[in-house]
Amino acid sequence: MTDANAFAKWKQTILKDSPKLSLKDTFNFSCHKGLSCFTKCCADVNIFLTPYDILRMKRRLKISSEEFLKKFTTAITLDGRGFPTVILKMREDELKRCPFVSEEGCGIYEDRPWSCRMYPIGMASPDKNHSSEWEEFYFIVDQEFSCLGFDDGEKRTIEGWKKNQGVNDYELKGNSYKDITLHSFFLGGGRLTPEKTNMFYMACYDIDRFRRFILGSRFFNLFDIDERTMGNIKSNEEDLLEFGYRWIRFSLFQENTLKVKETVLEEKRKNLGL
Repeated sequence: MTDANAFAKWKQTILKDSPKLSLKDTFNFSCHKGLSCFTKCCADVNIFLTPYDILRMKRRLKISSEEFLKKFTTAITLDGRGFPTVILKMREDELKRCPFVSEEGCGIYEDRPWSCRMYPIGMASPDKNHSSEWEEFYFIVDQEFSCLGFDDGEKRTIEGWKKNQGVNDYELKGNSYKDITLHSFFLGGGRLTPEKTNMFYMACYDIDRFRRFILGSRFFNLFDIDERTMGNIKSNEEDLLEFGYRWIRFSLFQENTLKVKETVLEEKRKNLGL
């Protein structure tokens, strides 16, 4: 299910058939090495990675974002919008297992992606402006294999599960990205040009290349960036990522998230004879 049409079909199935759960709803689940199905959920599955997922994973592996993306991911665009989405690349073996899993479990467990933390819970968000048909909801992820974690698992609330698995911090760090994915530009049928798709991909996913882009160009000569912000984006990757979202909104959606220097505007006016 790595193509856009299959993903859209899967999403519609979730919206139509899955019971819609809230944070207060309960489910029974436990996962541990004593289960014969341990780590089976880590094979032949599409794991969509958020920018914060990639930041955490590449930092855990002590490699650049460029190396991580090239070695461990595949990029696709959804719905013909030019919107780039990154999927974790499974091993090229019979089981198609996650590259980070072994018989002992996840090798990057403390920095595992959002979707892995959420499992066996999924979350669906509306993709239409002012949708009255449904709101954001949770659902139990359906797998082709029989997960034994449900049989004698501990009773939990979805809210408690998210807190226990460290999901809330990931969602806090991902709110700005989520706002972009649900932006009216995309929901209204807007499409990115190939050039803008590459810009989006760089700023969201290839953070090390984005850093070189803004530090090695005339970027700070063009935009009015205060010294504190400038220092933060030079020294902190989370701040750099948030700045990338601001740049995307400015460049792609023409929002006032960045301020062009007055001297630059004045020079442009002169060149136009205004």
